[in-house]
Amino acid sequence: MRWPASLQARLGLTLGLVLTVLWLLAATVTAVIVRGEMDEVFDSALRETAERILPLAVTDIVGREDQGVTQRLAPIRAHDEFFTYIVRDAEGRILLQSHAADPAVFPPYDGPGFGQSTTHRLYSDAALQGTIRITVAEPLAHRATVAREIRMGLGLPLLIVLPLALAAIILSVRFSLAPLRRFRTRLDARSARDLSEVPGDDLPGEIAPLAATLNGLLARLHEAFEAERSFAANAAHELRTPLAGAIAQAQRLRSETRDRAAAQRATDIEETLKRLTRRTERLMQLARAEGGRLLLDMPYDVRMALRIVVEDMARGLQAPAIALDLPETPVLSTIDPDALGIVCRNLAGNALRHGAAYGDVAVTLTPDGDLIVSNGGPVVDPDHLAHLTDRFQRDAQTSDGSGLGLAIVASIAGRTSGRLTLASPRPGAADGFEATFQLPTTSFGA
Repeated sequence: MRWPASLQARLGLTLGLVLTVLWLLAATVTAVIVRGEMDEVFDSALRETAERILPLAVTDIVGREDQGVTQRLAPIRAHDEFFTYIVRDAEGRILLQSHAADPAVFPPYDGPGFGQSTTHRLYSDAALQGTIRITVAEPLAHRATVAREIRMGLGLPLLIVLPLALAAIILSVRFSLAPLRRFRTRLDARSARDLSEVPGDDLPGEIAPLAATLNGLLARLHEAFEAERSFAANAAHELRTPLAGAIAQAQRLRSETRDRAAAQRATDIEETLKRLTRRTERLMQLARAEGGRLLLDMPYDVRMALRIVVEDMARGLQAPAIALDLPETPVLSTIDPDALGIVCRNLAGNALRHGAAYGDVAVTLTPDGDLIVSNGGPVVDPDHLAHLTDRFQRDAQTSDGSGLGLAIVASIAGRTSGRLTLASPRPGAADGFEATFQLPTTSFGA
C-alpha cells in the first residue's frame, strides 16, 4: 500500500491503525483473562452443586424402603439445565439422577475431583465411605457459548467505537493542522512579486521554525530585489543629467561646425544619446513598475488622466495623430495615475513606432475599464507575439526601441491584478496590432 503524501492522512491512518491494534490486543488479553476467571467460577459452581446435592441425596437414599431403585427427579418447570448429575452406589448402579441427565456422558467413577471428557466438564465426590457417589456434569459447549458471548461483547463495541474514534481522530488532526492550512493558503495567495512576511503566529511549535525560516528567506529575497531595483532606478536617474548634457554638446557641435562629416557624426551621436536616454527612462519605469506603489486607496475617474497623457504625446508628434475615444460615463479605477501614464505612453509609443506609417493610432477606453491601443501594420508572427512581453524583445526589422515597453506594461498588469492581452491582426481586421490593458476598476459608470 502506498503511504499517503498528506500529513493529515498519515496522522489519521497511523493513529487509526494504532488504536485498532491496541483495541484488538486489549480485547484479546481481556478475553483470555475472563475465560480463565470464568472457568474458575464454573468449576466452583460445579463443585458447589455436588457438595449441596450429595447430602440431600444420601438422606433420600438411606430413607428409602426399596434399595437399589433408580429415581429420576421430575422438573418443577421447564428450563435449560446446564448442570446434570447422577448418584451411584459402589457397584455403579444409578440411584438418583436429574431429569435431563444422560448416563452415557458420565464416565465410570474414578475418585473425587475434577475430570473432563470430550464433551463435558465433570466433578465427582463420595459419601458414606464411598458407597454413595455423585458426579455433576456441565457441557463444554455451554462454556464455549458463554466465552463466545463475552468475546462478542468485547468486539461488537469495536464496530461502533472504532469508527467514532477514527472520526474523532480525523477531526482532531484536521483541527490541529488548521493553522498550517491557513499558512499555506496565505502563502498560495501571494503573487510572484509579493515577498512580504507571511503571518504564522498561530502555527504549532514544530512548524513555527520552518515558517520563520521561510519568512527569513523571503526577507532576504526582498532585500536583494530592492537593491537591484534601487540600483537600476538610481543608475537611470543619475544618467539623465549627463546624457542631457552630452546631447546638448552634440547639438552645439553640430551647429558650430561647417564640416558636413563632423555634423553628421554629431547628429549620429545625438541620436545614440537620445536612444540611451529613452532606455534609461524605460529602466526607471521598470523599477517603478516592479517596486513602487501602483494602487490607490480611493478610486478616481481615469478619463481625465488619459486625456492629459494622450494630448501631451500628441504635442510632441507631427503626424499621424492619436485618435482618443473616451466613454461618456466615468470609469473609476484605483490604479496610480503615474502608473496609468506609463501604461498609456508605452502602449501608444509602441503603436506609433510600428504603425504610424499605416494610419492613426487609436486609443480607446471602454466603460468596462479596458484600455485598448491599436494600430495598422503587418501581422505579427504568433511565435513572436507570444514573447513580446519578455524583456528586450524588439522588432527584428528596426533597431529603434528598448524592448522594455510591453514588459513594463505586463509587470504593471501583474501587480495590479489586471491583464494585458495582445492580438495580431486586430479583431475585425486583416492586419495591424492591438493591445488591451484591463484596468483595476471598482465601478463602471455613474
